[in-house]
Amino acid sequence: MNFNFQEFIKEYKQRLADVFSTEEEKHEDSLVRGIKPATFNQIMELAPLGAFIPSKYDGFGGHTSEALSMLEASSYESLPLSLMMGINGALFLQPVANYGSEEAKTGIYDRVMHDRRMGGLMITEPDYGSDALKMQTSFTKVDGKYKIEGLKHWAGLTGMADYWLMTARGKDKNGNLTRDISFFIHDTRNGGIEVQEYYNNLGLYMLPYGKNKINIQVDESHKLEPSSTGITMMLDLLHRSRLQFPGMGMGFLRRMLDEAIDHCKERFVGGQSLFNYDQVKSRLSELQAYFTVCSAMCNFTGSTVPLERNTSKMDLEANSIKSVVTDFMQRASQSLLQLTGAKGYRLDHIAGRSVVDSRPFQIFEGSNDILYQQISESVMKMMRRVKSSNLYDFLSEFDLTIKSSDYFKDALNFEIDTKMPQRKLVDLGKALGRIISMEFTINLGEQGFNKELVDNAVKTLQDEVNSIMCLFKHGGEASVVEDYQIESSWFNLQTVHAE
Repeated sequence: MNFNFQEFIKEYKQRLADVFSTEEEKHEDSLVRGIKPATFNQIMELAPLGAFIPSKYDGFGGHTSEALSMLEASSYESLPLSLMMGINGALFLQPVANYGSEEAKTGIYDRVMHDRRMGGLMITEPDYGSDALKMQTSFTKVDGKYKIEGLKHWAGLTGMADYWLMTARGKDKNGNLTRDISFFIHDTRNGGIEVQEYYNNLGLYMLPYGKNKINIQVDESHKLEPSSTGITMMLDLLHRSRLQFPGMGMGFLRRMLDEAIDHCKERFVGGQSLFNYDQVKSRLSELQAYFTVCSAMCNFTGSTVPLERNTSKMDLEANSIKSVVTDFMQRASQSLLQLTGAKGYRLDHIAGRSVVDSRPFQIFEGSNDILYQQISESVMKMMRRVKSSNLYDFLSEFDLTIKSSDYFKDALNFEIDTKMPQRKLVDLGKALGRIISMEFTINLGEQGFNKELVDNAVKTLQDEVNSIMCLFKHGGEASVVEDYQIESSWFNLQTVHAE
């Protein structure tokens, strides 16, 4: 197709600005769940999901940087909309591109591009959230079709998606579930998915979530074919998605920064603009740092993770990017709320709405606490492989930290304890994630990005890492008192005076 992405993105930004200026600024739909059909059609008329689809199938080309740019444009106006696009792209369209049959791709992409259809992913189960490898949804092959049964929940676009990428485990000859995981493409026109309950999700009102009973049949042509194992395919899918989180974060952080600057310049307290107060400048400088680091992450993903690259072994990059950028998103929304004050503490204000909508990003697709632990474990595994025990010595020669580690010679110059407690693994992972993010940021500066913004971001990351490492080395000793009710009433310690 004859396509110019720059023309598309310009028109898409204007369309979203028009749509959300009428719906959000007038606060008509801030508490309404779902998305109006008219609004959905206005947005999807421009086929934004084409950014994830190869040109062979009438898409825009499937270029990662263009997909990130579309997500950025979406999240500037609406974080839930950007998540909707991200679910469709990273968790459905891209896996189909890499692992789907030609028959499946042709039919799906045609409907997505021309009929405004959507797809989602079902992995999570009520009893097996973070422990996805123990999912109980199973499949058996009967008469050339795969029969899949189980229970799934917290799938974004529940009851709304036209296609589902469904995960399940096979059975051995004894009827026991096998270890590996398979992926199947289900067309909802074939029925078999019953929404048992819609959840009253705290935020992200645009996206329906719920509990789904699965009893479907899928043709052989609609089973994804991994290059090695299904688990490796799932890692590729999840890592690729996490690597693209900065696309959703980018527009959101820019919006938080714009809103904060505008408010602080217009708001006067004590006879002067909020913008002139030192503590306000501290918050604004942090917002600018988050914006810059996220830009660096987008630059990394856009330039090093093309659609065809297998990301199954990019756990360190993916986990660092996802956890750090989502922490920054939540902090940015909290700062905007603090700056706007009482009027921001409303669900129909951009600040209050953003605090609630950005919070689950730290939880879904890998809880940040778990990802930080995995970052530490990944680094320690690599250190063992090269027989290195000093953290700084290793990081100073590691390609993801070779420049940034120089900023932390003293903080990182110690021998790693391979048996450190979990809370220490999490703390160390937080620091490592930010050191890796600093490397991306330094690289961004070397490519010509605004030097003042890069210098500011590096200083902010330095402060964060030094603070985290101080806690890592000297804190974290508190334990849980199980029988805390014993001798723990403050009122019993009061001196009671008889009248």
